[in-house]
Amino acid sequence: MPRAMQTVGWLSRPFQFVERARATYGDTFTIHIGRDTFVVLSDPADVKQVFTGDPAIYHAGASNIILLPFLGHKSVLLLDGAQHLSQRRLLLPPFHGEKMRRHVGLMTEIAEREVASWPRGVPFAVHPRMQGLTLEVIMRIVFGVDEGDPRLAELRTRLRGFLESTADQREMRKLLLYGPERADKRRIFAHVLDPVDKVIGEVIADRRKRDDLEDRDDVLSMLLLARHEDGTPMDDVELRDELVTLLVAGHETTATALAWALERLTRHPAALERLTDEVRAGEGDEYVDGVIKETLRLRPVIPFVGRRLSEGQTIGGFDIPAGARVAPSIHLVHRREDVYPNAAAFRPERWLGVRANPYTYLPFGGGIRRCLGASFAETEMRAVLGAIVANVRLSPARPENEKVGRRVITLVPGRGAEIIAA
Repeated sequence: MPRAMQTVGWLSRPFQFVERARATYGDTFTIHIGRDTFVVLSDPADVKQVFTGDPAIYHAGASNIILLPFLGHKSVLLLDGAQHLSQRRLLLPPFHGEKMRRHVGLMTEIAEREVASWPRGVPFAVHPRMQGLTLEVIMRIVFGVDEGDPRLAELRTRLRGFLESTADQREMRKLLLYGPERADKRRIFAHVLDPVDKVIGEVIADRRKRDDLEDRDDVLSMLLLARHEDGTPMDDVELRDELVTLLVAGHETTATALAWALERLTRHPAALERLTDEVRAGEGDEYVDGVIKETLRLRPVIPFVGRRLSEGQTIGGFDIPAGARVAPSIHLVHRREDVYPNAAAFRPERWLGVRANPYTYLPFGGGIRRCLGASFAETEMRAVLGAIVANVRLSPARPENEKVGRRVITLVPGRGAEIIAA
């Protein structure tokens, strides 16, 4: 199929496109999308090879270069090798253990406030509501801007404008036209970036002046206390790039996952009823965790995991040259009948008492590049879904499933996940 036709096929019906390709060519095939070429992998053994391979050969940072103009050169997503490991060590602590669990109360409070504002008895699209909610979580927990802070309203406005611009197809066409490195050098997105960089810089400067950083739980305060191996703190450019990275990586993805969870639940009333009953009875998190995993299995927010090869590799019996981009397909791996019987069915109970295999369940990527905010995202989803079903009864606005739409690189509910709350 010509490159242009492949691009149209991928953009219009992404899941069906790769499913047809696998049915025709097997677990490994090459696709040409826009200017890029990808070797798509869907055999768990090949996924394991990529995730456990030498990071000096399997470069994830180079594969994420398209994000350079927005995230900046010091973003952990764009680094490889020792630089990536060093930056990742600084970012990991705020997203694990007791420090992360301290945020559950605030996440629940933000979610309950959002649910209280929903219309009752009429259809509405919940995806935009989830976008607003997850942005609020990031402003409060990542940036650490408290209620009553006069900068909160400005930060909210600037971040929303920035996020809408990164999802604007016109802006993305500019990025494709110039290429990421040229776009960054010529600062073609200055009109988008300068206002948000200004307010982020002010938040960082104000936080540096505080003498209570050790008593604060927000991510920015913890990053200000972090130190590189040589004892030096993170500079303002590092902090800016990582805050924007956490914003971009944690806002749209979690909002979309929550919207898909509600879209799936409202079309599976038995699962929704069980979740509602268990949450209201305070019977633990096992079933809500199953709902989260099953949603991310069937409706992954990002379609691929990407690596660029610095040396040629043999994967799945194919010799793949240096410079090629290999892309484990999250969707295809998650739909394997030999791993997930009745794979197309939404069955949260399939996860009860089951530990996910990192090479057959990969919504957050894998290996040393697994999303460092995965636990944070799951905790947030658990808190938000719990707050929703504890306070309202849900039903679908229409009986038919919502088609998969596209918001730049994320795969979203086509109608915004329309539901009715009562």
